[in-house]
Amino acid sequence: MFGSELMSARATLSDQTVAAIREVLAGRRSGARSALLFVGPAVIASVAYMDPGNFATNIQAGAQFGYTLLWVVLVANVIAMLFQGLSAKLGIVTGRNLAELCREHFPSKVVIPMWIVSEVAAMATDLAEFLGGAIGLALLFKIPLLAGMAVTAIVTYGILLFESRGFRPIELIIGALVAVISLCYLIEVFIAPVAWGEAARHTFLPALPNAEALYLSVGIVGATVMPHAIYVHSGLTQGRVPGTDRVGRRTLLRFSNWEVVIALGIAGLVNMAMVMMASAAFHAGHSDVQEIETAYHTLTPLLGAGAAGLFLVSLMASGISSSAVGTMAGQVIMQGFVGFRIPIWVRRLVTMLPPLVVVSLGVNATQALVMSQVVLSFTLPMPMIALVLFTLRRDIMGEFVNSRLTNLAAIVGTVVVLALNTILMLQTFGIDILRFVAG
Repeated sequence: MFGSELMSARATLSDQTVAAIREVLAGRRSGARSALLFVGPAVIASVAYMDPGNFATNIQAGAQFGYTLLWVVLVANVIAMLFQGLSAKLGIVTGRNLAELCREHFPSKVVIPMWIVSEVAAMATDLAEFLGGAIGLALLFKIPLLAGMAVTAIVTYGILLFESRGFRPIELIIGALVAVISLCYLIEVFIAPVAWGEAARHTFLPALPNAEALYLSVGIVGATVMPHAIYVHSGLTQGRVPGTDRVGRRTLLRFSNWEVVIALGIAGLVNMAMVMMASAAFHAGHSDVQEIETAYHTLTPLLGAGAAGLFLVSLMASGISSSAVGTMAGQVIMQGFVGFRIPIWVRRLVTMLPPLVVVSLGVNATQALVMSQVVLSFTLPMPMIALVLFTLRRDIMGEFVNSRLTNLAAIVGTVVVLALNTILMLQTFGIDILRFVAG
């Protein structure tokens, strides 16, 4: 009897959360514990800003330039907050996710290319995240990379199976992995001899020592807003409790905005901690460290096996959680654009193929991570522009349409990110546009 009651409680966790949220919306429940009911969508989306691609970029930034580029990480995080907030708002107000609205409002000759490009973006994202988790497992347990990939695939698939129980279990699982990443880096910054005064100064004082620093800044900001994170956040808020009236939607938006600020704020602090750790450990004598494997092997003699182990645990948690979210985003994209779902195991298998091919061909894993970011640069413009267009339209958003200030910030943010992505792509193909403009 006890076993069946326990299974029933587990099966209805999402239903219990929905019922409690409705109590809050009706004004019959309040307090700090009630606020926790609304935590979930932004936490899941925040994983995109702590994925293995960020590890590589942040390590390179800290190793080469010390604390100098911390302000870039701060700017990138503020832009991320804005766009994730808009995505969450779109799902709450309209009851539709971004992909569904694209299908409803754009002609088919636009929708089909958007769907194809968005699927490519989801696969490119999963390439980086899947590889990151596999690298962490392979280094931590001293197993071949292919074996690490197999374990990552099994664990990720296991996490995704919890989707069948509703939204709450997977929110809690991803939240636990985010907590692991955050805790690891909280410990790391106290193990590493961080110059806190210098770190604080460079967080708020912009500086670009040379053209290389400028290029790296372009990489940090230009690859910050992830296409799949924009799509999935609107789907996550859409799939929770709908606001049935004006007051309900305003309450949901208020909690959502706070969650975005806190969750993305934590993600930003984790990224800053990565830069600070790399700066403290590598900048003085190992400024050439760029690859994740090199960083791990260099950390061991410098800060000890504990610091190196924490680095791998955080990388592993990052890869597994972000790979699961990438697969969820792929489902949102497919269902929104073409109106149907495929089984999770098929989706997981399809997204596994590119990294398997990459590793089988002997391609350097870190180089593959970098190239995946370039692919994302090509695919980013469409969801960003679509999000801005929808949230500034009164016929779609009603009274929740963006204010003039929000519209201005969104347009400026879009222009900045797209311009930096363009520079990043040109740089990748050997066109030194920054030196051309300067000269």
